[in-house]
Amino acid sequence: MSNDTPNAFNRRRFLGSAAMALGAVAAPGAFAQAFDDAPAGVRHNIASFRARDWRPYFDNTRNGAILVDINSRAVHFWNDDQTIYRLYPSSIPLSEDLTRRGRTQVTKKDPNPDWRPTPAMKQRNPEWPDYIPPGPDNPLGTRALHLSWQYYRIHGTHDTRKIGRRSSNGCIGLYNEHIEELYELAKVGTQVLVM
Repeated sequence: MSNDTPNAFNRRRFLGSAAMALGAVAAPGAFAQAFDDAPAGVRHNIASFRARDWRPYFDNTRNGAILVDINSRAVHFWNDDQTIYRLYPSSIPLSEDLTRRGRTQVTKKDPNPDWRPTPAMKQRNPEWPDYIPPGPDNPLGTRALHLSWQYYRIHGTHDTRKIGRRSSNGCIGLYNEHIEELYELAKVGTQVLVM
């Protein structure tokens, strides 16, 4: 069990349940019903979540497609034949200068990520360790999807307070249970659009 407060745990559980409730194929208003049923304290955190159609963003869903929406702090996934759609709350980069937008793809699936700060991170935070092995204190959580951009990943997090916030040094963070699901759904070659 995490060290979350009961309210933080309930918010996380609600958000995860609402995202999972979208099921195999989400109708455009599916999340709105979940939003209407949300506890009052949670509503503010999920107001920008909505199901999306893949067509405005991708020509096809060959190998699957991941849309990272920086503004709504959400990650959308569609499988090859669009029978599976998932929507996950995410963390996003701390600032615009750390945010990279555009098209990329999954180049590696890492089942036990270890972590090393990038040279720029180490310069900003010289007190950070040079290396953290896989495990419960790893900043990349339990799984990582490496992107074709150097140092950029979609990964889990050991700090659940980061989800829904500007809190990363460039990567996109998900709850560990969500990255574990996305890790199983995505493939090397899954197309990614960060917008």
